[in-house]
Amino acid sequence: MEPKPKDRHQKIAKRFVISGRVQGVGFRYFAQGWANQLGICGYVKNLWSGSVEVYAVGDPVSMEEFKRQLAEGPRMARVKGFEEMDETVEGGCSRFSIE
Repeated sequence: MEPKPKDRHQKIAKRFVISGRVQGVGFRYFAQGWANQLGICGYVKNLWSGSVEVYAVGDPVSMEEFKRQLAEGPRMARVKGFEEMDETVEGGCSRFSIE
């Protein structure tokens, strides 16, 4: 039996916390660019701890690619820690913003 393909219309939400050298290297703009390219809404923001937090809502296929890109980061970043948490899909999410 073949596995069921992931539904591109189903929406899931994730929160990612990325640590390492991720502030001051364009990480938020990198995340926003990929989110816009993949049709993902949510936000990215710097945390006081020096990490970056991302809340993202999108279809499972796009979210998997987004996760892969975040884990790698932009060229000048050095990702050392990557946390992923399932979240509730919040209504009214229509764009991806930098906070």
